[in-house]
Amino acid sequence: MTATRVDAELIRRLPKAVLHDHLDGGLRPATVVELAAEIGHTLPTTDPDALAAWYYDAANSGDLVRYIATFEHTLAVMQNREGLLRVAEEYVLDLAADGVVYAEVRYAPELNTRGGLSMSEVVETVQEGLAAGMAKAAAAGTPVRVGTLLCGMRMFDRVREAADLAVVYRDAGVVGFDIAGAEDGFPPADHLAAFEHLRRESVPFTIHAGEAHGLPSIHQALQVCGAQRIGHGVRLTEDIVDGKLGRLAGWVRDRRIALEMCPTSNLQTGAATSIAEHPITALKDLGFRVTLNTDNRLVSGTTMTREMTLLVEQAGWGVEDLRTVTVNALKSAFIPFDERRALIEDVVLPGYAAAL
Repeated sequence: MTATRVDAELIRRLPKAVLHDHLDGGLRPATVVELAAEIGHTLPTTDPDALAAWYYDAANSGDLVRYIATFEHTLAVMQNREGLLRVAEEYVLDLAADGVVYAEVRYAPELNTRGGLSMSEVVETVQEGLAAGMAKAAAAGTPVRVGTLLCGMRMFDRVREAADLAVVYRDAGVVGFDIAGAEDGFPPADHLAAFEHLRRESVPFTIHAGEAHGLPSIHQALQVCGAQRIGHGVRLTEDIVDGKLGRLAGWVRDRRIALEMCPTSNLQTGAATSIAEHPITALKDLGFRVTLNTDNRLVSGTTMTREMTLLVEQAGWGVEDLRTVTVNALKSAFIPFDERRALIEDVVLPGYAAAL
């Protein structure tokens, strides 16, 4: 841990990278209200500020299943081309405004087909919206590179179909794959055929594990399915006793497997008890490749600036720690090595130097 401290205003100026952020969990409240009115969908409230508060309160239940249920209303307004284009474009612009220079956005195209779009049409529409957002952000002097992770919902039967789409669109903005949804009772190995297909086609993937379910889910994601990163992974600390790493924890650290950690979200789902005691700090200090993420910005009422500020204020982080997790994220991003190196050397490190 470093003695160098930073305030919220400084943090806002720092370049940031996020690997774990869900498209359907990061809509603007006003956009949800406007799009819902257009399609006749009933919301808990039509006041944008009150809706943001409803999401945050509903998510603070300590239960992952209830947390996931809050997506009913965001998904409702993402079932047609117009809604998807707007949500994707605004997604990029909101990240750019938060100082994010690289992001991977994930979503499950099967959840956006109720309005008649095919999964392929969903992917193409989202990519169009993201491209429009990136063009506007670049024109405004706040460029951000956004790659897409397609998700399969682990409790349904279209995971292989989503994996096939990741292969098809890997040269059109899709950089990787994930499975999402309720962890407990739906082990990643249920979809082993999809992961084997991705490996054969050289498409990288991450797997949600070690949040609602413990060490067996992390082990299976890595050793059976072959994930290159772990989504969340907070329960990896169960394999560490008095600073001594068990075999699984040692494997994760020694092979530089990135942990996509989301402190505020983990508090909401009951996977962590406080920011001060969140495993991200202990794992960082033990040399794990931890990354800092938002998960769902609307649902968790957060941004990358807020996540960084909470760790500074409540966990004693300094600017070197923030730089470390930012560089960690880019080292483990699912884009080519030369692009990752350029972002680190030409954007992140100079940005930190300038901010200080």
